[in-house]
Amino acid sequence: MAVQGTRAFVADIDVLDRASLRDDVLDEVCQQLEPYQTEEQPITAATVIYQDLSIDSLAVMDIVMDLEDRFDVSIPINTVAEIRTVQELVDAILRLRTTG
Repeated sequence: MAVQGTRAFVADIDVLDRASLRDDVLDEVCQQLEPYQTEEQPITAATVIYQDLSIDSLAVMDIVMDLEDRFDVSIPINTVAEIRTVQELVDAILRLRTTG
C-alpha cells in the first residue's frame, strides 16, 4: 500500500514539474515576442504570431533559435512553418523536451 501511495506522490510531482515547465516556456515565449506587440493587448497563448504581432519570418526564426538554445531543443523547420499561435510554439517545445 505504501508503494502505491509513493507512486501517486511521484506522479503528482511529475505533473507539477510539467506544469512548471509549461509556465516557464510560455513566459519565455511571451517575453521574446514582447518587442513585437502592436497594441496594448497582452501576449497570451491564443496570440496569433503573424496576425496579432508586428513580426516577420526572420525575427521569428531568430526567436526560435533563442528558444531552442534556452530549452535545449531543435525545432524542425517544417514544424516552425506550421506554427500559428503562441500555444502551438509552446507545445512544440514541450513535445520536443519530453520526446528528446
